[in-house]
Amino acid sequence: MKRGELRSLDIAALWRGLSRPDPTGIDRVVPPTGFTAQLTVFAAAAMAFLAVFALALALATGRLAERWSSELAQTVTVRISAPPDQIEQQVATVMQVLQTTPGIAESRQIPDADVEKLLEPWFGPDVPVEVLPIPRLIEVTETGDGIDADALRLRLQGEAPGAILDDHTRWREPLVRAASRLRLLGLFSLVLIAAASAAMITLAAKAALAANGQVIRVLRLIGSRDITIATAFVRRFTQRAALGALLGSVLGMVAIWALPTVDEAGGFLTGLGFQGWGWLWPLLIPLVAAAIGFWATRSAALRMLREVR
Repeated sequence: MKRGELRSLDIAALWRGLSRPDPTGIDRVVPPTGFTAQLTVFAAAAMAFLAVFALALALATGRLAERWSSELAQTVTVRISAPPDQIEQQVATVMQVLQTTPGIAESRQIPDADVEKLLEPWFGPDVPVEVLPIPRLIEVTETGDGIDADALRLRLQGEAPGAILDDHTRWREPLVRAASRLRLLGLFSLVLIAAASAAMITLAAKAALAANGQVIRVLRLIGSRDITIATAFVRRFTQRAALGALLGSVLGMVAIWALPTVDEAGGFLTGLGFQGWGWLWPLLIPLVAAAIGFWATRSAALRMLREVR
């Protein structure tokens, strides 16, 4: 029989052994408590806890990149800097230019109170906006077709020399790129967590197999097949991985839920957490942990059973 066919039979036999009760009681070969049991449950719980945060980071930065890309792409700002005796005239001129520019849905001058809020993180509350040389800001909302930014810049330069059009491209693109990279970092962290979990479960399974080497030899003498012995270890370690991951996932979800909201944190958080149906994603972590436990234990058990004769 070819090696690939043998592996397929091993997987099928292991799956049948996992999906039905153990009538032979061979599961008792694997110690239900002890160092390996505690190590498997703890490692799975810790990795699942970290996986919840990595998943929350990936989802939150994905939402952030999408929001920055969509919202900021539809708005531009006109900044007007001029001598005090000319500032009002240039503001009126800019507003007139914007009203006659195709592709603009709405334009409004940002009030001093809103400017004060924008400057509050740097200058503190009660900023004396009226005595500072702060330029006037006009917020422009584009239509779906958008505007010709270059043509509008030339027109503003000719009619209001103190007006500068800022379409946010200079700082929007780096922010979106940074958010996208953070999302990739979160996904890469999930891969590392899965790999570390597999390595830890493999070590625990090998330790359990090594500790029960004499029992395994006796089972072979009385006619037990390697696949039957391996099923006992796979069953126990898969259950432990799933149980630990379920515990870690629940704790991680509680920790995410307990995080302060954006308003409570003064607006400095980006909304780390889950929203709506996104809370269902962490529930997949125990299933993934069980699959990792299955494959890691299967690989370790069959390899060691071939070596121990």
